[in-house]
Amino acid sequence: MPLIVMCGYPCSGKTRRAEELKLCFEQNTDRKVHIVGDAALGVEKNTVYADSQKEKNVRASLKAEVERKVNKGDIVILDSLNYIKGYRYELFCLIKHAQTPQCLVYCLTSDEVSTTWNTNRDAAEQYTQEIFDALVLRFEAPDSRNRWDSPLFTILKDDTIPFEDISDALFKRKAPPPNQSTQSQPLSSSNFLYELDKITQEVLMAICNAQKTSVPGDLVPVPGATEKISF
Repeated sequence: MPLIVMCGYPCSGKTRRAEELKLCFEQNTDRKVHIVGDAALGVEKNTVYADSQKEKNVRASLKAEVERKVNKGDIVILDSLNYIKGYRYELFCLIKHAQTPQCLVYCLTSDEVSTTWNTNRDAAEQYTQEIFDALVLRFEAPDSRNRWDSPLFTILKDDTIPFEDISDALFKRKAPPPNQSTQSQPLSSSNFLYELDKITQEVLMAICNAQKTSVPGDLVPVPGATEKISF
């Protein structure tokens, strides 16, 4: 049902917080909790984040996986950088279409702390310094004034997760209403092509008939139009 979007610098504690949230919800509710993230896709982060097209493909795969798992009963946690505000807006449109609440959990750390945590990882799990610096530079911090970043829960490295507040945001708040951009558009009328062809023929006939008697400068009426065209 609800979606929790994790957000933060590389190595800011997002995965640890996602696991803590999963445990809290499993212990305090009877809902299933799904964590969707880079790890589940087997992403080699230094390769992916060095190539914009590969990164775009990974984001699309994560979004598609979230869309598949969002339903009326389960909780989905998206554990990834989610550092691009345009991408967070796409996720917001997705949950509007699904008519389910969401919240954003922002793991706020300094780049110095995240750098230290990165270097303390196993070599195979580390970001290269070049990729790390590039991601920090491109990071677009969430803003609670943006509807797609709200409600926003900012968690520092030593904070306890505000589980009750997050739970209330997901289960005691109405889902954002769907709008025209997130609703399925009605199918065209089954006789659309017939009507289009009929109107086109009427317009062509009117112009052809006008050619027989009109001179340059005459105004010619067109069927279905309020304005005349200059001949």
